[in-house]
Amino acid sequence: MVPHTPLRYPGGKRRLNEVVKRLLDLNGLHDVHYVEPFAGGAAIAIGLLFEEYASYIHLNDLSRPVFAFWKTALEQSDWLCGRIENVRVSMAEWRRQRAIFDDADQAAERDLGFAALFLNRTNRSGILAGGVIGGKRQTGKWSLDARFGKPELIRRIQKLGRYQSRIKLYNRDGLEFTQNVAANLKGPTFIFFDPPYIERAGRLYLNQCTLADHQALARCIGELAKPWIVTYDPAALEHHLFPKLRRIVYDIHYTVNRRYRGQEVMYFADSLRVPKAADLLGSRMRAVSDLSRVPLRRKKIPPRA
Repeated sequence: MVPHTPLRYPGGKRRLNEVVKRLLDLNGLHDVHYVEPFAGGAAIAIGLLFEEYASYIHLNDLSRPVFAFWKTALEQSDWLCGRIENVRVSMAEWRRQRAIFDDADQAAERDLGFAALFLNRTNRSGILAGGVIGGKRQTGKWSLDARFGKPELIRRIQKLGRYQSRIKLYNRDGLEFTQNVAANLKGPTFIFFDPPYIERAGRLYLNQCTLADHQALARCIGELAKPWIVTYDPAALEHHLFPKLRRIVYDIHYTVNRRYRGQEVMYFADSLRVPKAADLLGSRMRAVSDLSRVPLRRKKIPPRA
């Protein structure tokens, strides 16, 4: 899949693009309202919009910096592209943008949106609150501008701007958004939930969830009439978030400072037709378990050296 989103995300959803398209095709879901209550980089949503699988995409993110980026990219794309074109990608600029990010509650929205983009493209693995590529002394193998390709970023943002009327943005809590927005959309709808991980969440996300938050969200998702999928880290199995629903477990590769292998679990609404795991995942992803409702004991896999 050609990347369309301007944002980088560790363990991003882009690799699941073909999985979502297979589910949409198999279930006759065309020209859908495609919804992501935890949008982040929104890689799949944007791909589905550009490929005309979705008539509208609904992107929600509680993080003010992430929301500010998306709003600025859509409503002030010329300004944002100008900032990208003229900025000097240096440690002095990184410190200025980090200061804006650290004062996110008080920052002007478009300044915060640019700061989020700048840090996303210059920090290791795209983690906004993380460390800079190459280190603060810039002695690493790569310098901080390694992921800041200006022409490509500008191209992606300009293309997003042309689709503005078909992209709906929200800045709400994921549970509240699901209950009051996603559940009430008219017409064919497909919802992809990708909540923060239960384990190691503090390393990856700006807005963390307690176990009680995850449990409340799982109850809400399970009551939805609209078709949905949800992805989690394997801790969801240990905590029995969706004990009666079909799921598959599959291998996944992450890059957070270093590349390592882990697992994810994907749960499915009862209303969805779902093929065997191998057919759903394709040749580039390996299923650990086939489609099942049987409880699965978690098998820990140590990180690769």
